[in-house]
Amino acid sequence: MSSFRLFRIVLLAVWLASALRPVGAAAEPKTIVFFGDSLTFGLGLEDPGAEAYPALIAQKIAAAQLPWRVVNAGLSGDTTAGGLRRINWVLQRPIDCFVLTLGANDGLRGIAPNLTHENLRGIIAQVRAKDPSALIVLAGMRLPEIMGADYARDFAAVFPAVAKEEHVPLIPFLLEGVGGRPELNGPDSIHPNAAGHRIVAETVWRTLQPLLASGPAW
Repeated sequence: MSSFRLFRIVLLAVWLASALRPVGAAAEPKTIVFFGDSLTFGLGLEDPGAEAYPALIAQKIAAAQLPWRVVNAGLSGDTTAGGLRRINWVLQRPIDCFVLTLGANDGLRGIAPNLTHENLRGIIAQVRAKDPSALIVLAGMRLPEIMGADYARDFAAVFPAVAKEEHVPLIPFLLEGVGGRPELNGPDSIHPNAAGHRIVAETVWRTLQPLLASGPAW
């Protein structure tokens, strides 16, 4: 079974389960989708469903008693081009907040930054076409200079440029305080371990919490 097919089955199961609500239940919470790659999926964790940063964000939302539910739409190995190809499937269900965290695999594969830029804008355009009122948040990514100083600089510049052009909030660096620290990453030195995901969750929450709490005024 392909990873994309497995992703569709799991995501559909999550959404169907959330839709099975008894008659007379309280108003259904809004949906926040984390759309990313293995960093979002939680590759390498013992229990991604509980330890990956989207699950930790869900815990923070519950503790704050905010009316949101979280869907982890991370797909290991995905690039911005892959995200652009699968976004319409994800948009079959209503999305109130869309957190776009793709790009790391583009950088690791040396994809031209202008293509990453174009793909990110394309994904955002598709989300807006489906629901112009959806809150969209973009997470930035950086690379070590071992990929080449010029390339790393041009790659990192893509994310603030897209955020500015599309007028969306930016999480400056998804792996802030985690990238390059062996004690916060798994054996591959790329994917955060459980402790690393806790820091990623804090980084994401700093940007996300005030947006979710403000309601439709965004």
